[in-house]
Amino acid sequence: MKQICIVAGARPNFMKVAPIIREMERVGLPYYLVNTGQHYDKNMAEIFFSELAIPEPKYNLGVGSGSHAVQTASIMVAFEKVLMEEETSLVLVVGDINSTLACSLTASKLHIPVAHVEAGLRSLDRSMPEEINRILTDSVSDFLFTHSPEADVNLLREGVAEEKIFFVGNVMIDSLTFHLPEIEKSQILSTEALERKKYGLVTLHRPSNVDDPLVLYSIFEHLFKHSPDDFVLFFPIHPRTRNRIEAHAELQTLLKEHSQKIRFVEPLGYYDFQCLLKNALFVLSDSGGVQEEALMYDVPCALLRENTERNVCVTLGTTELISATRLGEILSSIFAGEWKKTVRIPELWDGKAAERIVEILGNVNAKF
Repeated sequence: MKQICIVAGARPNFMKVAPIIREMERVGLPYYLVNTGQHYDKNMAEIFFSELAIPEPKYNLGVGSGSHAVQTASIMVAFEKVLMEEETSLVLVVGDINSTLACSLTASKLHIPVAHVEAGLRSLDRSMPEEINRILTDSVSDFLFTHSPEADVNLLREGVAEEKIFFVGNVMIDSLTFHLPEIEKSQILSTEALERKKYGLVTLHRPSNVDDPLVLYSIFEHLFKHSPDDFVLFFPIHPRTRNRIEAHAELQTLLKEHSQKIRFVEPLGYYDFQCLLKNALFVLSDSGGVQEEALMYDVPCALLRENTERNVCVTLGTTELISATRLGEILSSIFAGEWKKTVRIPELWDGKAAERIVEILGNVNAKF
C-alpha cells in the first residue's frame, strides 16, 4: 500500500503535524515524515520534535536559510527526489511557510494529490510572503482542511469546488489540549523568577517590525515608557531579531539603559513557551499561532501588524491589531484591566481536528 507523505519544515509546522501523526499511528494509517529543515536551529526545531513526541523523520532535507527563491527551489529539488523514490498516495502540508508551497508544487507536478491543513486563511495582504504561499498552495490542493468557517468562505469566493473543502477545526489546539498537563508542570516561571500576571511576553520576528532599526527602536521605546518600573518584559528572541539588534549601536544602547525591564532569552521549547503565554499579563507579538493560543488562554494579545489571516482571533478572541504608535494606549488599557475577553472558543477547536483529518485521509489512502 502507498503511504501518505507528511511535510514539516519550521516550528509552527511541528505543532500541527504532531497530532496528525499521533492519530495516524493510532489507526494504523501508513505514512512517512519529511523535515525540510527550514528551521535548523536546535532551539527552533529539535526540542519541538522531542517534546511533541514526533518520530524521527525518514528524510531530513536540510535546506536551511536563503532567499525565498533559493529556499523554495532547493526544497523542490530535494523533495522531488524523495517522491521519485517513495510510493506516495498523497502529500500532506500544513501552514504557510516556503516548505508548504514548495512541496505542494512538486507533488502537484508529479500528479500526486495534495492535502493542505489550515487552508483558506487570508490576510488580503500580498506583500506578505505567507499570503502568496497560502493562495498558491490552496490553488493546487485536492483536499483543503479548514480551521474556521471564514476560511471556507474565502476558498469558495476564490472558486474552489465545495467538495474539496473540509471544515475540521484547529490542529494547533489539538497539541495544546493534549500537552496541557506537561505545560502546567513547566518550571519556567520559577526558573526565571517570574510571577503570574506580573510580566509581559514579547515575540517579534517579521521584517516589517524588526528589519528597520527605527521601527524596532520605536517599539522598544514605547514598551519601556509605558510599562511600570517593576514590570518584566520577557522576550524569547528570534535569531532574525537578534541579528538586527546586534547590527545597530543606538538600539543596543537603548536596551542597556532599560536592561532591568527587559529579559532576552533564546527561543524556548513548546512546554515552557506555552506556560509563559498562559500566565502572562499580555503578549505583544506579530506571530500567527500565538493569537490562537492566547484566545484559548484568554490572554490579551496585542498583534503588531496591519492585518491578520486569523480574523476569528479578533472577532471571538483577545487579539487586537495595533501599530507601534498605539502601544502607549494599548498598555494603559491592559494594565487597567480593560482589555476584551474571549467571547467564545471557535467551533471545532476541541482537540479533535486530527481525528477528522485522518478519517478523511484514511478513505483516500484506501483507494490506492
